[in-house]
This record gives sequence, C-alpha cells and structure tokens, in this order.
Amino acid sequence: MDAPDKFLENMDEQAGVFGALADPTRLKLIRFLCHQRDPNALCVNALAGLLGVTQSAVSQHLRLLKAIGLVKGERRGYHIHYFVNQDVLDKCRELTTAALSMERLDEKRSCQEYCPKIGKKD
Repeated sequence: MDAPDKFLENMDEQAGVFGALADPTRLKLIRFLCHQRDPNALCVNALAGLLGVTQSAVSQHLRLLKAIGLVKGERRGYHIHYFVNQDVLDKCRELTTAALSMERLDEKRSCQEYCPKIGKKD
C-alpha cells in the first residue's frame, strides 16, 4: 500500500471520531468518564448534574458516543452506569494522531500535477 492509500484508509473513521467529539458537551462528558474507573462509572443523572444539562441531553450525547463504541454502559439495578471503552479510546487517539500527522504522503507529488495549466494551449 503506498502512502496516499495509507493516509486515506482511515479517513471515514477519523471523521466519525472528530464528528462525535465536535460538541463541547460531549468533550466534557468524555473527560468526566475518562476519570471514572470501575466500579465508579456514572449514571445519566450524575452526568446531567455534573454537566449542568438535562438527562435527555446527556442521553442523546451518550447515544452518539456509544455509536462509535467510545462509551459503554452497564446496568446496575435501575440505572445504567457509563464508562469509556479504553480500547476504543486508544484507537481514537491513533486515528487523531494519524489525521494530524505532518508525515509527507509522497515527495514526488507536486502542485503542477494537479493544478490546471494556466495559459496552456492544447
């Protein structure tokens, strides 16, 4: 696989991570959950109080974070307690690092290959 293919292969995953974390409330939510260790996972009520938003808003944010696998829930009695999926968090870190990498894709490529030739007559 050449460098451009390697760069592009995870782009959809990278966009999903950035999209999920694009909201300040979701970022705060992840920060709270990153500091929780089993058995200290937090329920929606606790998260709503910490974030200063409604339980409904927390549930919607959690739904999106669960969709990319970053957050997991565990039923404990009447409540579901949430925590960060460490494996997925590590993968998100890798995807973010790759997306923001300054590594050159291909030194042979130049603007001249892709830009229309100005004033060129065919």
